[in-house]
Amino acid sequence: MTKVKVTQIRSRSGATERQIANLVSLGIRRMHHTVEVELTPVTKGMIEKVLHLVKVEEVK
Repeated sequence: MTKVKVTQIRSRSGATERQIANLVSLGIRRMHHTVEVELTPVTKGMIEKVLHLVKVEEVK
């Protein structure tokens, strides 16, 4: 599986409860926090829902 780095770059204030739940499920706790996750269909869907709040980079 491919791994990606997900970093929160925008504040979660103003985000919906569902978007905040997706950030928590990804393991992101605060601004500028980076986590590495495997790119499965489930995580890809979560990332797409919060794409306006995060930056995604592929891990080589």
